[in-house]
Amino acid sequence: MSRTAGVAIGLVADRYLGEPPTRWHPTAWFGTLMGQIESRLYADRRRNGVAYCALGVALGAGSGLLIRRLSGATAATAIATGLTVAGRMLDDEAARIGERLHAGDLNGAQAALRSLVGRSREGLDEAAVSRAVIESVAENTVDAVTAAAFWGLLGGAPAALAYRAINTMDAMVGHHNSRYENFGWASARLDDLVNALPARISALWVLGSRLAQGPRRTELLTLVHQQAAAHPSPNGGLIEAAYAHRLGITLGGTNQYGESEEHRGLIGHGPAAAPEDIARSIAVRRLITRQMAVALLVFALAHQCRGRRRR
Repeated sequence: MSRTAGVAIGLVADRYLGEPPTRWHPTAWFGTLMGQIESRLYADRRRNGVAYCALGVALGAGSGLLIRRLSGATAATAIATGLTVAGRMLDDEAARIGERLHAGDLNGAQAALRSLVGRSREGLDEAAVSRAVIESVAENTVDAVTAAAFWGLLGGAPAALAYRAINTMDAMVGHHNSRYENFGWASARLDDLVNALPARISALWVLGSRLAQGPRRTELLTLVHQQAAAHPSPNGGLIEAAYAHRLGITLGGTNQYGESEEHRGLIGHGPAAAPEDIARSIAVRRLITRQMAVALLVFALAHQCRGRRRR
């Protein structure tokens, strides 16, 4: 029960308090430290990357254990969830880009897109910028919200902070390029693993209203699975496809990363993404988080009431 209440409190705290300043944010400290560890451990070998990944997970889990020892289980889970969940920051960044598109400031929207995606931004039109934002909202619904909550529920503060460590290391070294293909392999594979179940739960949750509409639910699930297969991420494709079908738009296509291209296939149905769809995607993400927080609070209160009756 303590973990359930702690995760719910952490979700609410993120919604109303947001992120601490970067210089005080533990994730930023962790990133700096792992950069220093990389400089000492780096070699173009998988075993070096495995050692790097293991150290990062140990640091995350160890921090969670320390917080739990100092503050108690419920408070520690709430603190860890509040620090690992970043839904409000995601919403704010996405909304800011949407506002610039509505104002006709395409150059400003392209520049602001840097905070959400790593693809090349030059030359993107309004639809391409909108698509990039919505795809980021979709993927980060898992990476920045539901997966952190999932691991907090399973293992409290140590598991939540270990998850954030894995996700941060994947962002730092989990890239397909000449430097990180081997060194970043362990971080990337572990990130895929810890996000596998949260991504599938989240995709079903996003599709909820459409799955409830009738007998075609099996066809929709099959279509989502088929379209997601073209995506380079085994988890990102599923949640992006779920968002695309929930919103009734088409996502995916070709992304440019410097001199290389990445073909993701087309997912969803309907027209291309438009600026107004950004606000709709944010609304979906907020709804899922709100439903999750309410469900967890109700469960925690019901559990507490049952415990009092037994006394």
